[in-house]
Amino acid sequence: MEKGIVVLDANKKQCQGICSFLDELNYRATPMHSVKDLSEFIQEGQCGLLILDLDTIEVDKTLFRKLKRTKPSLCIVGLSSRSFHPELEEAMSSHIYACLGKPLDEEELLYWVKSLY
Repeated sequence: MEKGIVVLDANKKQCQGICSFLDELNYRATPMHSVKDLSEFIQEGQCGLLILDLDTIEVDKTLFRKLKRTKPSLCIVGLSSRSFHPELEEAMSSHIYACLGKPLDEEELLYWVKSLY
């Protein structure tokens, strides 16, 4: 089975917009709105790329460690309106491949999806 892309964003409208953009380009994108749903999905092995909104989903370094232990090959791209996340310094250097600014530049997202997926 082909691994999919998960868009984890508590803002349902924004999440659906990103998924629709990826679907139009023939990428299988699944919207999710909570970390609990994500953990179950990753354990089933259905996720190759995670696009994570750092502004709407509460995360910490423990979550990133757990995700990478569960699925070491998982690629994570963050989205944020903030340019600096001191609380996520370790995750930014070890687990997150890129952090894209908001408003989201679709061409930049597409570049990272093609590069990592």
